[in-house]
Amino acid sequence: MDERLRHNISVSGRKQLVLEGVLHVDSFDESEITLETNLGMLVLKGEGLHITNLNLEQGNLAAEGYFSSFQYHESKDKGKAKAKGLLSRILK
Repeated sequence: MDERLRHNISVSGRKQLVLEGVLHVDSFDESEITLETNLGMLVLKGEGLHITNLNLEQGNLAAEGYFSSFQYHESKDKGKAKAKGLLSRILK
């Protein structure tokens, strides 16, 4: 498997999280961590969240707190590419 496509999430007791495949952390606070992964945008929600380790060169993130949800969204760049393609087809 190509290391750039590696994507794993490990959660222990909803209190500790280890994530592989992180490209960029967009924002974070005690209730939400928003980040870009190699499989799209990922929003982690919970209480008392904090990032304990971040290595973007290796694409790893570790966080602690109480995790209540994980939600994937399409990457921002993918949406723009689709919109541009649709607009160019309409204007032909």
